[in-house]
Amino acid sequence: MARQLRFTGTDSKVDGCPALHTDEGTGEIIVQGTPITDPEDLAQLQHFGANEAAVAVPRELLVNWGPKEMERVPELVDRATFRRLFETFQHTAWRLETRRGYASDREDPDFQAFLATGSAPCDPDEPWFVNIKDQTEAGKTVGRVRVADNPMTTEQRFLLDYARHNAAVGEDIRYLWREEAADLPAEDFWIFDSRLVALLHFDDADNIVNIELVTEPAEVVRYAMVRDAAMHHAVPFDQFAAQVPPTE
Repeated sequence: MARQLRFTGTDSKVDGCPALHTDEGTGEIIVQGTPITDPEDLAQLQHFGANEAAVAVPRELLVNWGPKEMERVPELVDRATFRRLFETFQHTAWRLETRRGYASDREDPDFQAFLATGSAPCDPDEPWFVNIKDQTEAGKTVGRVRVADNPMTTEQRFLLDYARHNAAVGEDIRYLWREEAADLPAEDFWIFDSRLVALLHFDDADNIVNIELVTEPAEVVRYAMVRDAAMHHAVPFDQFAAQVPPTE
């Protein structure tokens, strides 16, 4: 079975080599670099096996992108701490949404109204909308990219209709078809000020089970790279909505 490799990082400014990847299954680090092939060089390597390969990489690659802990211990926070991040961020708050649906949406009365009428109402005085409006009017940026299936699930159609309410308070809502997001991780997260990531973990019923804060610089940069890739390919919600066929 092929390994499931996740790009970790590179110090290259041009061609992406040398680089590190992480095996998601085993945790092993895959080092990509210039092969060592000179027999005199190989003869100096101790414990070098017949089926092994040697590569040369700059020290900076391992310092900047190598794991800093043998095993990462998750830093979990409660909902109140998580909510405060939306009040204390300084510049940007951005989310990637990759699931087919969320339990919190299905429990929302606005979702039931959408099922009944095909249009989702909203209360502009809800705390979320009030706070986001305050933040964006202060010059801060709040945005999301949502990955959608084709055909879209009912929950995804609800969020697409609801996006107009998010946009009304200043959120930049964008969309990608899932086939266009093949290179993105199947993770849901918020990234704040390009320095802190709140990684959202869900159970099989689409409930958030815990919220993990990530602050290790190399990991934060990886999530920032995911954000940049998603934003590069995503389109504004209203433009995306024009591509969605009506339900039968």
